[in-house]
Amino acid sequence: MLTFDSFYSIFGQGILLVIGILILLGIITLILGEILIHKNRLFFPSLILFALDLLYSPLKKIAKHLGFDENLIDHIGVDVRNAVNKDKFNSIPPEEKIIVLPHCLRSADCEASLKESGIQCTYCNKCAIGVIKEKAEPMGYRVFIVPGSSFIKKIVGQNKFKAVLGVACYDDLYLTMTAFSDFAPQGVLLSRSGCFETGVDVKTVLEKIGYYDYIKENNKDK
Repeated sequence: MLTFDSFYSIFGQGILLVIGILILLGIITLILGEILIHKNRLFFPSLILFALDLLYSPLKKIAKHLGFDENLIDHIGVDVRNAVNKDKFNSIPPEEKIIVLPHCLRSADCEASLKESGIQCTYCNKCAIGVIKEKAEPMGYRVFIVPGSSFIKKIVGQNKFKAVLGVACYDDLYLTMTAFSDFAPQGVLLSRSGCFETGVDVKTVLEKIGYYDYIKENNKDK
């Protein structure tokens, strides 16, 4: 007959087993993530994403406790989602894709105004936003410059699209890509983070959207 003492003993052992499994899962995720980042080899992506979604906050604490960079978990999440969604993203025509850029990329001298759909770039060539827009929009992309998460929700509600490329800092990019997981997200990390006059590697963004292949194809037709 099962007594209270034996019940609590079994229950306690079960809790310890679950904790042990979660810790093991976290360590495996960190190891697989390190392999991806440093060797560009991806193993068990579904397992990694499952662990990140389930243990996001604990994994950040574990990584910090083990002496890893505090942004490692977000970095792993971004790289895995980029790898998993790359082929699907590339298969979707630009007309059905959007680019979401953060307003912190703007120059201190930016004169762009805030409209219902976000910041309206004036192409002053003082920051990366104008460069990206000038090259991406002729391809068919719609580019949005957002001052906050509320504008991202508005974009999703008011526009039809099948894929998205986002630019942001580690935390914001991982969480945004997770929220956009149904839209084959691709992400590019800021090269200079902060809240003001940040930076991004424009070449990386253009590579992600297929700009250089687009130019080659157009030059063949001429």
